[in-house]
Amino acid sequence: MAEPMSMVSVALVGLALTAVLAAATWLASLARDDVSLVDRVWSLLIVGAGWIYVALLPAVGARGLWMLALASVWALRLSLFITWRNWGHGEERRYREIRERNQPGFRFKSLYLVFALQAVLAWVVSAPFLVGAAAPRGLNVVDAIGIAIAAFGIVFEAVGDAQMARFKADPAHKGQVMDRGLWRYTRHPNYFGETCVWWGLWLMALAGAGWGGAWSVVSPLLMTVLLLKVSGVSLLEKDIAERRPAYRDYIARTRAFVPGPVRRKAE
Repeated sequence: MAEPMSMVSVALVGLALTAVLAAATWLASLARDDVSLVDRVWSLLIVGAGWIYVALLPAVGARGLWMLALASVWALRLSLFITWRNWGHGEERRYREIRERNQPGFRFKSLYLVFALQAVLAWVVSAPFLVGAAAPRGLNVVDAIGIAIAAFGIVFEAVGDAQMARFKADPAHKGQVMDRGLWRYTRHPNYFGETCVWWGLWLMALAGAGWGGAWSVVSPLLMTVLLLKVSGVSLLEKDIAERRPAYRDYIARTRAFVPGPVRRKAE
C-alpha cells in the first residue's frame, strides 16, 4: 500500500493545478485578446487547490468538507457573476492599462505578469484548506464562529454585487453614484464580504490545528491587502473622483471598507 503524501507534497500538487489552470486561461486570453479572463477563474484557482488537498490528504473530516463547501459556493458564484458581468464587454479597463504599459510583447509577458502571478497568489490564499483538511481535532465552537463569518461574507458579497448590477441595469442611473442598499454603508461591500470569507475559513483552520496552523493567516492577510491596497479599493478609486466628481461626496460620507453609519457633512 502506498504511503500517504506529505503535506508539502500535497501543497505542491495544489500549486501545480493552479499553474495548469492559469496557463490554460492564458492561452484562451491570447485567442480573445482579453487578459481580464483571469478574473473569471481567480476564485476557481483558489478552490481548485482546496479540492486537491481534500482529495489527497488522508482522513479528511467534517471540517475540511465544510470549508470546501463554503469556498466552493463562494468561488462558483463569483466566477459566474464576473463572467456574466463582463460578457461581451471586451478587456476590462485595468487590464488595458497594464497592456499599454508593457508593450511591446505583452502577449507573452502577460503569462508571468498576470497569470503566473495570479496562480501563486491563489495558491497562497488556499493555505487554510491545507491546514483545515489535515487538522485532527473535531468541530468546535470556533469552527461555528468561522462558518458564520464565512457564510455572512458570501451573502454580503452576493447581495452587494446584485444591488450594483440592478443599479447599473437601469438607464435612469447612468452617471449616478450607487449609494443605496449595502453601498450606503460601505463603498465596497463586495470586497468586505470577500474578506470575511477568508477570515472565517482561517478561523476554522485554526480551530482544527491550533496555533500550529496559525501560519495560514497569510491567506486572509494577503486577501485583505489585495482588496484594500492592490487590485481592489486603491486601484478602483485611484482616479474615479476625477472621472466622476459626484464620487467625492460619496467618499466623504461613506466608509471605504468596513460598514458603518453614514457620515454627516461638515457644516
